Amino acid sequence: MATSAKVNASLKQPAHPVSTAVTDEDPSVEGEIDGLPRVHVHVPLDDSDLEDAAEADGELDEWEDTESLYGDVLQEMGDDQLFDGEPDACTLEEAVAFRQQLRAIGPMEFCRTTVEAGTISAKKLLTAFGLKPPPFLEGEDDDAYYPLLSLALSRELSKRIKLTQYNSVDDAVDLIKNAKNIIVLTGAGISTSLGIPDFRSKDKGLYAKLEYLGLSDPQEVFDINTFRDDPSIFYTIARDILPSTDRFTPTHAFIHLLQQKGKLLTNYSQNIDNIESIAGILPEKLIQCHGSFATASCVECKYQIPGETIFPDIKAGRIPKCPKCIASLKAQAGTSMKRKRSQNGQSKKRGRYDSGADDSTDDDLDTAKGGIMKPDITFFGEQLPDRFSDRLTNHDKHLVDLVIVIGTSLKVAPVSEVVPYLPAHIPQMYISKTPVSHVNFDIDMLGECDVVVAELCRRAGWDLNHEMIPEKQKLDIKLQDGFTSRHLFSTEE
Repeated sequence: MATSAKVNASLKQPAHPVSTAVTDEDPSVEGEIDGLPRVHVHVPLDDSDLEDAAEADGELDEWEDTESLYGDVLQEMGDDQLFDGEPDACTLEEAVAFRQQLRAIGPMEFCRTTVEAGTISAKKLLTAFGLKPPPFLEGEDDDAYYPLLSLALSRELSKRIKLTQYNSVDDAVDLIKNAKNIIVLTGAGISTSLGIPDFRSKDKGLYAKLEYLGLSDPQEVFDINTFRDDPSIFYTIARDILPSTDRFTPTHAFIHLLQQKGKLLTNYSQNIDNIESIAGILPEKLIQCHGSFATASCVECKYQIPGETIFPDIKAGRIPKCPKCIASLKAQAGTSMKRKRSQNGQSKKRGRYDSGADDSTDDDLDTAKGGIMKPDITFFGEQLPDRFSDRLTNHDKHLVDLVIVIGTSLKVAPVSEVVPYLPAHIPQMYISKTPVSHVNFDIDMLGECDVVVAELCRRAGWDLNHEMIPEKQKLDIKLQDGFTSRHLFSTEE
């Protein structure tokens, strides 16, 4: 069977559709999941290829869901690793050339001129498209890598194409100054300068610090089923992420400044610290995609209270109980006690040592299995608020003229779907410490978020007055080697 047919047979019916941002005329998109378009990459096969593909059905059955199968072991390989000369990987220049070639000639011809022609192995070609060959395939024949290669090509073809006219920091400033409807999508990276940990940073992130809990996956701390089984696991770490300040960062101030200038369309925040509200972002401009500590609800009766009500319990390491459920239990206990006494006649006079007998009732009720209060943050396994998808699909998609992503690795769906869902011709820029490889932003500005936004405002002639911005702060801004639009920001001592 021809190599190209083997690879492209998987491409013809990709196991896991990848979201994309394309024009309405793009024929490669069909179907929807959760209201967002998903991509199926159609590869034209001639008659002989169709016959080969039919013969390969048995082989491909085991790869029916390639990405799902490899989900736990797939390792991304960023462009920075290619630039650093990762062993047995393509160079960055080779990777860029391969990506351009794929789009220029299509996946069928691409496979014929690369893997099938013997100019490069499927194993090495994976690295050009952001996937590191998994260790468990080491030593296998090259065709063992074909299903993964088909996945890599599908993902690459689904990516938005960078707008080549936007590259410099000054281009970013001009885009911001001229935009009228900016979507700002933010993550934990915009709050870390206040001492609030992010989730995924190596060694310092919250997940890295949870190994002592003995969970198979640290994300289980925020799994709704885990919470229902044992809420103490979440409340063990809740105090570490509890918002305990009325301060906000220069990045929050930057978003508020966009609002003041009439430029902010919507701030989609993945953060649960509610600092956007403290910074003055209006409720109608703010979508807290993962909820926040602003309110808390009982998991049993859904009674909702201000989040700050349970803060003392969280800080003390206690599991907060629902006051409504406790009141109901007390009322039921009181009724039960009255009935009991009416059946036995008047209660006896208390003895010397039973003066506190009835006093334990309240404590017993407080510790009884009843309603547990849970902050109204969205756990894994819970639906995002309807307002998230309604705002995105029915309002913002049609108005947005600039997208700014700040302080997030865009790893958690469905928020990670926002950027690729928006029209591909809308400029997009990225501000964070480290780059992402699964989205093609027009301009990457890498460094401390507060430092980057302060410099953007300085160049725009805007006053971003904030106590955390040092006076006469000096920066070193340089273009990363091998890139035309990736800028590295650092402060000079």
